[in-house]
Amino acid sequence: MNGALTIEQISTQVTKAAADLAGYCRSLTDEQFFYQPVGKWSPAQQVKHLITATHTAKLAFTLPKFIVRLIGGKPNRHSRTYDELVAKYKLKLEQGGKASRPYIPKPVPASYGKEKLLIRYSQSMQDFAGAVAKNWKEPLPDHYLAPHPLLGRVTLRELCYFTIYHTHHHLTAIRNLISNEKTRLLTSNY
Repeated sequence: MNGALTIEQISTQVTKAAADLAGYCRSLTDEQFFYQPVGKWSPAQQVKHLITATHTAKLAFTLPKFIVRLIGGKPNRHSRTYDELVAKYKLKLEQGGKASRPYIPKPVPASYGKEKLLIRYSQSMQDFAGAVAKNWKEPLPDHYLAPHPLLGRVTLRELCYFTIYHTHHHLTAIRNLISNEKTRLLTSNY
C-alpha cells in the first residue's frame, strides 16, 4: 500500500484484516486454536494480544484531542506511508523487539471458548475502526502523536497502519504455527 490511506480506506482495511484473522481462526479446531507449543503463543493468546493492543490503540482515537496532544505531542514530520511503517516495525522485530509486559497474554484455557474470544476480538477491531471514522477527519490523524511501546511516537495515521499490519503479522504467525504443527504431526507418524 503506497501513499497515505484515507480514514475510509483505513476503516475498510481494519475491517478486512479482522475478518481475515477471525475467519481463519474459526476454521481451526478448538485443539488447534488453544494449542500452545513451548516458547510460543497459542492462536488464542495471539488473538488476546491483539485485543489488548487494539483496545490500547483505540484510546488515542477516543480521548479528547487535547489529552492526545498532551500525551503524544505534536509531530515535526509527515506521517510515514504504510510500507514505511511496516518496514520500521519489521526492523524493530529483527533487532530483538518483543511485546512488553502489558501486551504479553496469559495462557487462554479452552473453557474460555473460541467463539467468545473471536467475538471479543472482532468487536475490538470494529470499535477501533468506528472510533477512527467517527472522531477524526482528514488531515487530523497526521497532526497528533501517540506513544507506541516498540516504535516510539507515531502519528495517529501510523497507529492505524500499525493496527492493520499487526493483524496481518499475527495471522501469518498463526498460519505458520498451524502449518508447523501439521508438519510435525505428519513426520512423527512415520
